[in-house]
Amino acid sequence: MNPENAKPIVFTDIDGTILDQKNSFQQTRPLLKQLQALATPLIFCSSKTKSEIELYRKELGVTDPFIAENGAAIFIPNGYFSFEYPCTEKNGEYTKIGLGESYEAVRGKLAKLATAINAEIVGFGDMTAEELAVDTGLPVALAKLAKEREYDEPFRLVHGSLKELARLANAEGLTLMLGGRYFHVLSGSDKGKAVAILKGLLAKRFGSIMTYGVGDSKSDLPMLAVVNKPLLVRREFGGRNAHVSTWMNILRLVSVSIRIEYGHRKGVD
Repeated sequence: MNPENAKPIVFTDIDGTILDQKNSFQQTRPLLKQLQALATPLIFCSSKTKSEIELYRKELGVTDPFIAENGAAIFIPNGYFSFEYPCTEKNGEYTKIGLGESYEAVRGKLAKLATAINAEIVGFGDMTAEELAVDTGLPVALAKLAKEREYDEPFRLVHGSLKELARLANAEGLTLMLGGRYFHVLSGSDKGKAVAILKGLLAKRFGSIMTYGVGDSKSDLPMLAVVNKPLLVRREFGGRNAHVSTWMNILRLVSVSIRIEYGHRKGVD
């Protein structure tokens, strides 16, 4: 890969990276808009559902593919790629590449594991939208979107051994991880696998690519492991505005790479 002519592409989590602790992106919006003005694809890779991510895509005017529910599914706008590629289904305005086992199957396995070790768990599927709104601090309308899950179950461990639950989950082929606020369990996927697949498709479209990743929790580590330039939001060092500093850094890096490319091409011309 030649960094002088590589297409910059940014993969990012949403909570704690684009959004602040009040679920607002007003601080990061100007920086994201500047990235978009530089024709930089912005690819959301989040634990959030398809419906939740669509909300932020619409607000920010993002039209690139996205990855939902911790890597369980890739949603590609129809016509984004001019070539054929393996997919799970074509539905509405997207082509979906599904990587995870169904939500119902994951919840069923999780319930059996909890019973086996006499643990009590409360997942999103166990709460009404109103109860989830109280638990998360989200407005009820957003809580309803958060419950529209197809693969990944976020949950709290009320009592029981997390170590035992993780051991049994691993034996069942489930992935148990800690997100920003909840534990998440899913089967057959993670953010790293989904990003790697999408990177391959993007490289086929754009040629040489330079990938950046922005995350803030352990569930983002698989994503950060497969991008060229990983950036982890570290509030213990940067405070409550650490995510803003991270996006300023991303914008600087992308701007520099584009200036290098432009200068290189101008010299050749």
